[in-house]
Amino acid sequence: MNVRHRSAPLFSVIIPTYNRLAFLRKAVDSVFLQTFSDFELLVVDDGSTDDTAAYIAGIHDARLRYLAGAQQGVSASRNRGIAAARGRIICFLDSDDWYAPEKLARTAEYLRRDELISVVHTDEIWYRGGTLLPQKKIHRKPDGDVFFQALRICCISMSTAAIRRHVFTQAGLFDESLPACEDYDFWLRVTCRFPVKLIPEPLTLKEGGHADQLSRRFPALDRFRIQSIARLLDSQILTAEQWHAAAAELERKCAIYIAGARKRNKTTEALRCEELCQKYRNTPAPAGLAETRA
Repeated sequence: MNVRHRSAPLFSVIIPTYNRLAFLRKAVDSVFLQTFSDFELLVVDDGSTDDTAAYIAGIHDARLRYLAGAQQGVSASRNRGIAAARGRIICFLDSDDWYAPEKLARTAEYLRRDELISVVHTDEIWYRGGTLLPQKKIHRKPDGDVFFQALRICCISMSTAAIRRHVFTQAGLFDESLPACEDYDFWLRVTCRFPVKLIPEPLTLKEGGHADQLSRRFPALDRFRIQSIARLLDSQILTAEQWHAAAAELERKCAIYIAGARKRNKTTEALRCEELCQKYRNTPAPAGLAETRA
């Protein structure tokens, strides 16, 4: 389905990238090969030193916008893209992922079908080293009130999501202080406020296993997730049910992290995490917690 391009497109697709030209070409091509044309593409270059700039300069399409700057991390890149975006709906695409040709068309159909839907995401297909990677049951994509699942695992991939602008106004942008798990932190703040609609089609494809992925650079990722849950518990935005679930998940993640810290003889880290658990273990849910969702 094609539509006439307008000055304010329906979609803004944001691709943050850093020295990933080998993957970036496929990601960019997948956007321009969409069956739905009412979009702009923002490539946000986080200080690449490869030939990314020259590659982008060779693309002559008015829908492409190139934002280059000093290296500040993926959260800053996404936030820059959001600030510059003109579209009414924000989509993200990591530079090592790519869209199926119908991704934007199917997303537009779902969002136009129900104006109350604020966030949608799709199923996805995973590859590692070019080989199809089977997904486990825990990775099955959720639909509806997904906050409780989002606490356990980052259950929404950024490259699958489409988000109306008002969501960022209410939930905030990406936390630039987090070196990893910024997507987990973001989705906690979103899913505690908004339901999420699943498009049950594999419209996003991912290539994993790269040496530069954050999960490899920061092996003890739970410390960042614990930090995010603790801030959420103090935020006064959760319902009582959400608060108790978040406190229980904090306890679970802390137990895992403490065991690992002790095994590595990081006694100070273990004690700090135990103190954090104790803070919420004996504290009742604060009065006046929100009782309704957006």
